[in-house]
Amino acid sequence: MGVIAREIEQAGVATTSISLVREHTEQVKPPRALFVPFPFGYPLGAPEDPDLQLCVIRAALALLERPGGPVLEDFPEDPFAAQDVNLPQASDVAASSRKDDVAFEVTSLRAHYEQWVDGHGGRTTVGLTGVHERKFRGLVRFLEAFARGEEDADMPERPREMSIPQFARYACDDLRAFYFEARLHQKPGADFQDMNRWFWGQTAAGNLLRSVRDRMKATDDPALAGLAFGIAR
Repeated sequence: MGVIAREIEQAGVATTSISLVREHTEQVKPPRALFVPFPFGYPLGAPEDPDLQLCVIRAALALLERPGGPVLEDFPEDPFAAQDVNLPQASDVAASSRKDDVAFEVTSLRAHYEQWVDGHGGRTTVGLTGVHERKFRGLVRFLEAFARGEEDADMPERPREMSIPQFARYACDDLRAFYFEARLHQKPGADFQDMNRWFWGQTAAGNLLRSVRDRMKATDDPALAGLAFGIAR
């Protein structure tokens, strides 16, 4: 993103950004960046904390007042300072022994997901694939076929210019976001530690994502290995 920001800036448009890895930002040197001491996946801070999120956005936009760069400033607050911010990953959590059909699991969570979205003005992090959540049973079947190595695994919604493995990565991201938002409606007080332990240790979907990861890693293709790392570590 820092490289893109520099190109946009050269075209005459001022840019600002938020950084989660200070060392990387120091090397890339984007025109303006605000470093935030938050865990990955939380660039605006803790969920359900609009005051903090607005404060972060305002701090990032305030950097636009600087005439030139590179500018790198630290956000002064760290709401996670007293917490363990190392999110439980797939490798840290014992896989669920449940044999539930993931498509059935998706159907059972749909009402919670829709109520969460309704309660947040229609905002959702689901949408990378362009597949509507009402068709997520089909998304699950696609991922299952991909994990089995079926050569015809595909979906009509996949943009033709996008590779099937990249689409599978986005499908995994959408499925996980769907589960997390449904869980936030089920358990409003759950923190990000609880959410990750639940997903990787108590859902059939967590096991499906592990299977997709393993399929990609088995190819010995470095590009697919990178996608696999992003799906489940």
